[in-house]
Amino acid sequence: MSTTASGTTPYYFVPHPSRHPSFAAFGLFFVILGASQWINGHGWGKWSVLFGMLWLFGVLFQWFRDSIRESEGGQYSRKIDLSFRWSMSWFIFSEVMFFGAFFTALWWMRSHSVPALGSLDNALLWPDFKAVWPSMAAGATASPAGIVEPFQTMTPFWLPTINTALLLTSGVTLTIAHHALRAGHRAQTILWMWITVLLGFTFVCVQGYEYFHAYSELNLKLTSGAYGSTFFMLTGFHGFHVIVGMLMLLFITLRLMAGHFTPERHFGFEGAAWYWHFVDVVWLGLYTLVYWL
Repeated sequence: MSTTASGTTPYYFVPHPSRHPSFAAFGLFFVILGASQWINGHGWGKWSVLFGMLWLFGVLFQWFRDSIRESEGGQYSRKIDLSFRWSMSWFIFSEVMFFGAFFTALWWMRSHSVPALGSLDNALLWPDFKAVWPSMAAGATASPAGIVEPFQTMTPFWLPTINTALLLTSGVTLTIAHHALRAGHRAQTILWMWITVLLGFTFVCVQGYEYFHAYSELNLKLTSGAYGSTFFMLTGFHGFHVIVGMLMLLFITLRLMAGHFTPERHFGFEGAAWYWHFVDVVWLGLYTLVYWL
């Protein structure tokens, strides 16, 4: 049950009926409706997206506030903590599968699709086709029909390498903050968490500049053949996950400043840390496969 007569922590917490799921679905409806109309040239679509996003953020704020009150009110027992850990583990597993699909697509195109199109079987259909992956020959478009504009590939120096250093450093500072929290040093925890958030924000800024450089100087776009699409899909989705992780760490930091979490009970912190370390690991794979190979 959700409450007990004695005021002690219930064995398993069952929340009261909530309006939040239906309200969140209402906001998502306007986001999807507006996005579908916006990309089809209807100007009112962007206002529908804006309304839906503002509505959704308002609902999430209230939803998270209620969850925090339940947690700080002693309603979450060890069983709930275990449920949260399993839920976060499965969520991260789903993210592993998500990025695994994109990494597999990258490998398939480089190792199978492009060589097959340049094989002897297709020589009559595409006699001028060059079966060369652009990352191995900068500027090659492999587009005899001229439908892909010439472009240059993104090298690991120096922006991607700087971002790698930023993310790896943020993983270290987050680990230091975790150890400080477990030792009961709240001030040190908050300091190292702010450093971690700042490093994540810097990563996003550097990646934004990298995209500007790609579009303006390298003519590398989402339409730049298979290379351009996989490059922006992989780095773009990872950048989105960095933003989400950075916001998670920011809210955890604000909660720490408000006096939440103890050395014994702080899964909210640990869940955000798991997610951030996952983002770090994905970037290492992306940095190697996309920028170096």
